[in-house]
Amino acid sequence: MHFKLIIALIEDDKTDAVMAAAREEGATGMTVINHARGEGLKASKTFFGLTLETQRDMLLMLVEEHLSRKILERIASQGEFDSKPGTGIAFQIDVEDAVGVAHQVEKLTEVVEEEI
Repeated sequence: MHFKLIIALIEDDKTDAVMAAAREEGATGMTVINHARGEGLKASKTFFGLTLETQRDMLLMLVEEHLSRKILERIASQGEFDSKPGTGIAFQIDVEDAVGVAHQVEKLTEVVEEEI
């Protein structure tokens, strides 16, 4: 079984909705890193050295490669990435090898066989 790592950087108020959407599309788990900061095309506004931008969360999801595109598209839709500038981004990276995912492989085997 091959995996992809999906990394999503999203506004913190959308984290729960994006996590639920990813699970509905087949994600079996994820790690959330809170209070990330970032900058897009325009520099963040500051006031006396404090940024006025909302905090971001980083979601890390190790997902089966056949499910990854649907999960990625669902995350983008739920997070409104393409419709509202600055709301977040998500991308996927190939994973060469992974350990500690035996329970996920058991669960995903049936799901992936249906997809193929």
